[in-house]
Amino acid sequence: MITPLTPLLVRFGRMGDMVLQAPLLHLLHRRYGHPCTLLSAGSWSRALYAGSEDVAAIWQLRGRHTPFILSPQRWLLARALRRHTGPIYVSEDVEKQRRRIRALLARAGVDGERCMFIDPAASDVHWVDRLLEFGMLTPPAFDAAAYAWHEADLQRAPHLPIDAADHRDLDAWLRSREIDAAPLVLIQPGNNRTNRRRGSRQSDSKAWPLERWIAVIHAIRAQHPAMRFILCGGASETAMLGEIRQRCAIDRVDVATRDLPLRRLLALAERSHGMIAVDTGPAHLAAAAGCPLIVLYGAESPARWDRRSAHGSEVINLGGPPQRTRVDEISADEVISAWQRLCAKSYGKELTAASAA
Repeated sequence: MITPLTPLLVRFGRMGDMVLQAPLLHLLHRRYGHPCTLLSAGSWSRALYAGSEDVAAIWQLRGRHTPFILSPQRWLLARALRRHTGPIYVSEDVEKQRRRIRALLARAGVDGERCMFIDPAASDVHWVDRLLEFGMLTPPAFDAAAYAWHEADLQRAPHLPIDAADHRDLDAWLRSREIDAAPLVLIQPGNNRTNRRRGSRQSDSKAWPLERWIAVIHAIRAQHPAMRFILCGGASETAMLGEIRQRCAIDRVDVATRDLPLRRLLALAERSHGMIAVDTGPAHLAAAAGCPLIVLYGAESPARWDRRSAHGSEVINLGGPPQRTRVDEISADEVISAWQRLCAKSYGKELTAASAA
C-alpha cells in the first residue's frame, strides 16, 4: 500500500504569482494523496487559499531579510521543516530568493534528495504549463511510479473556491455602499509600481494615462447607461483613483481601496460583468473567479502571463512584446473596441437589454 505524503510547495511571490500556483497545488495533492503545505512570504496566500481542498496549511515567512539568528519565527519554521517528511517543491525562480530558501532548508537539515527546484531559466511557456511540467517531476528520494500523475490531475487554469460566507460578506458590503443590482464593471488602473511617486509613471511600462481610463469609462457608459463602475486598487492608490472619478464627472463611479480585501475582491469579480485591468495580480484573481476580462500588457509577454479562466470566461489581451512594450502604446479606442467584443462574446443581447432597463 502506498503511504500518502504531504507535499510542501515553496514560492515567495506576489498575488498573481500565488494565484498561478493553484494548478500545481492540485497536481501535487492528487499525486501524493494529502493536501499541500504552502510556504510563502506574502500575506495574501492565506486569503487566496482559504477553503481550498488542495492546501492543508500555510506557513508564512515574515521578515525575509532578517538574519536567522535574530528571527524566532525562522527558528520555528526550521523546526517545522525538520519535522516535515514529504516531498518539497520550490517553484521560486528569482535567484536571490532561491539562495535564501536553500539556506533555510540547509539550516533545517532537510535532505536535498527530497527537494525539487524549478528551472529558473526564462521561457515563453505559460507559467501554468511550466508549473505543471515541474509538478510531474519527482524528487530522487521518492518513487515516481508509486506517486504517478494522471491526465485527470492536470488543471490548465487556476481555480479558487468562493463560498457562501464570501457571498454574504459581498452582499453586506454592496448594501453599505448603496450599490444596487446594476451591471458592474471593475477598473484596475494600478500595479505594484503605482505606489511610487507620480513622476515615476514615465518609467512604469504598465502605466496607462489617466485620460484614457476616463475616455473608456465615458464610452462604456454611453453604450450601457445602466453600468456602474468600481475603481479598484490598494490603499496607496486611493488618490489616483479619486482623481479618475472626479475627472469622469459622472455618477455611479465608486472607488474601492481600503475596504476591498482579497476575499471580497474575489467575490466581487465573480459578480461583475467585466474587468479592465493592467497586467497585475487582481486580473489573475478576476479570471480565476470567471469574470470576463481585458488585460493591458506592457513589457511582459501574454504568452507567459495570459489570464486563464477555469470557468471558460472570455479574456482579451492587448499589447505586450514583441509589437509593444509599454501599456501607454495602447490607444483608448483599442480598449473600447475590445470591450465591445468582450460584451458580444460574453453576453450578447443579454447585456444590451440589461443596460437599457
